[in-house]
Formats: sequence, C-alpha cells, structure tokens
Amino acid sequence: MLVPREYRTLTEVALALADRLDRAHVPNLFDRLDWHSLLHIFCFADTPLRVLHLTEDHCELWMFLLAPAPRRLSALANWYSFSWAPVFLGDPDIAAQGRMLEAIAHYLRAGHAQIDLYPVAMPDQIVAAFRRAGWFAVDRPMGGRHLLHLKGRDFATYWAERPGRLRNQVRRKARAGRFTLSITDQLTDGLWHDYVAVQSRSWKESEPGLPFLRAMAERESAAGTLRLGFARLDGQPVATQLWTVENGVALIHKLAHDQAYDEGSPGTLLSHAMFAHAIDVDHVGLIDYGTGDNDYKREWMEERETLHQVDLFNPRMASAWIPAARTAISALVG
Repeated sequence: MLVPREYRTLTEVALALADRLDRAHVPNLFDRLDWHSLLHIFCFADTPLRVLHLTEDHCELWMFLLAPAPRRLSALANWYSFSWAPVFLGDPDIAAQGRMLEAIAHYLRAGHAQIDLYPVAMPDQIVAAFRRAGWFAVDRPMGGRHLLHLKGRDFATYWAERPGRLRNQVRRKARAGRFTLSITDQLTDGLWHDYVAVQSRSWKESEPGLPFLRAMAERESAAGTLRLGFARLDGQPVATQLWTVENGVALIHKLAHDQAYDEGSPGTLLSHAMFAHAIDVDHVGLIDYGTGDNDYKREWMEERETLHQVDLFNPRMASAWIPAARTAISALVG
C-alpha cells in the first residue's frame, strides 16, 4: 500500500519539493508552489494548510488542501483560481494516477468526514478513485470558464469572426479617439496606484484580495509574464486589465472600469487592444477568461468548459451522513 506524507506548513512543503513545482518545471500557473503559497498567505492565513504527497516509482502526486473545520478538508482555491486539480510530477500514466489518488483517499478516510473540491475541470478521475476507496462522491456542474483556442489565427482573422455588434461598437467608440491605451509588462508603484483607483470606481464590489493581486503582479512582472493594460482619458486611468502570458497561454485575471465613462466603452476598447497584443505580439495559442459565466465573455470567446464541485463524504463517520444526503438531493434537483 502506498503511504502518503502530510505537510502542514509552506516551509515544510518547500523543503520537500526543492524546485520541482517552480516556474521552470511546471507550465501551469495554478499548479505551482508559489501560486499556492501566495493564495494561502494572503487569502487563507487563518485556515490550516494540509498538503498531501505520494510517490510511486519516479512519479509524484501533490494535493494542496485546507482544513477549514475539524474532520473537513477543501481545495486550496478561491475566486482567483481558474481551476484546482491534483498535481502530478514525473508523467505518470492514467493507471498510476488512479492508484495514487486512491491511496490518498484511503489515507484520508481515517480522520476526515467530508472533502469539498472546487473548481475542478476534470472530476471523473478524482470521483472514481475516492469511490473505489469507499467514499460517497457527488459531482455537480457548477459554472464554467470561457476559452479561446486560436488555432493559428492572427488577430485580424479572429476579429473578423466576432459578433457584428461587438465589432461595430469598437469601431464607433475608437473613432472618437477619446482614450489612450497602454500595455506594460512591468509593475510600478504608480501603476498599481492607478489600478487600485480604477477598481475602487468600478461596477465591481470592493476587491477583497488586493494584497494577493499586488504580490502576484509583482512576481509576474519580475518574470516578464505580466500584461497590465490601461485606458486613460487626459491621463486619468478609467479602465484596467490584469493578464498574464506564459507558455503560449494568456490568462485574464481581473478587469475593471470607471462607471462614469461607460458611454465611451473604455473597457471594451482596452479588451480589443489586449486581445490583439496577446495574439499578434505574444503569439498565444489559448486565451482563458477564467471562471464565471458573464454574458460579455461569450462575445470574445468560443468555448465553454464546465467546472465542477466535487463533494466527498466518508460513510464511516455519522457526521457525514446528513450533509451527504442534502448534497445528493441538491444534485438531483439541480
């Protein structure tokens, strides 16, 4: 039987990993140790960390979890996470991945009644492994993320395929020439001040995670992967977008605009510039608009990937029975 190890501090995890989950070795931002570290430090500092590690031959499995309550675990993820998944190293095949997940599931049955995981893009493997280990699993579609695969298209080709309403809006608003657009890969104190100023005047609610976003933007700026865009009117920032671009993938993390200038559509004009830069300058193959089913995303994107909430219940523990029944009923009702 494979036996997992459990870590409860980021220091322990970093020592055990060395550099195996850093930028040089892991292409996906949301799998890296520095992503999980920033998320825990800035967004979950008061919630105990649980990181599980398992090895088989030369392959590894890492699961980054939180312990928000006794006998309960959840994914180390929130609204900033485009997805959450177990992290495999060493390229294990599907069978090996299943064995490792099942070993984790057996290990967790000894002390945990409930586990909730979100947002999960591919839940089948997790659900199957935990069911084999004796857990009751409920998998529910819970929102989605919007994607654009360029498939070799340049921006002009992509833009010609956008809805006529969007193309006409950009043409009309750009003709007025009111706004100055800029995109930078370097963060400064002044630019961050402008970002916060726009966000405070946005239609969005107050941003709860500005320290996290600042730390992430600083890290990505140092790596050259940040793309911070602004629309300005007479020097005043009125719209902003925070993207990262790496390994042929552009991630749209945050956008905001000053409601007072909605008539001029500075946010839409800035999106046009950001997409053009990502496609024709950075030559990305994929743009990911992140979680959320906002209507405006459909005009820019072409695919929707369903995200799932995976709830796991340990039938050996009576405290899991009622939550399991409620969740199962909720899944049936929809």
